[in-house]
Amino acid sequence: MILEHRTYTFRPGTVDGWMKKYQTEGLPVQKRHLNRFVGLYVSEIGTLHTTVLMWAYENLADREARRAAMYADPDWQKFIGEIWALNAIERQDVMIMNPASYSPQV
Repeated sequence: MILEHRTYTFRPGTVDGWMKKYQTEGLPVQKRHLNRFVGLYVSEIGTLHTTVLMWAYENLADREARRAAMYADPDWQKFIGEIWALNAIERQDVMIMNPASYSPQV
């Protein structure tokens, strides 16, 4: 299993709008295509205007195939085009993480 850890940094005042749109339009599409939704977390202390989104996959090939199917989905293309038009995301960092042998599996 691998974990995809995606950190998004937003312009101040734009996180709530993005989260509402993601919950109603983006997440349903991703749940159709991606493997296990681990969660979406929002910063409260420290670096503000930041979210962390996590998905679990069997391996990199599983991730690649699932994300390719998602990108081919017209619903995802519509959503992502509207998200980029909002100009809310300032930075995006993606890490692929391997669990330690004693880490619980999600």
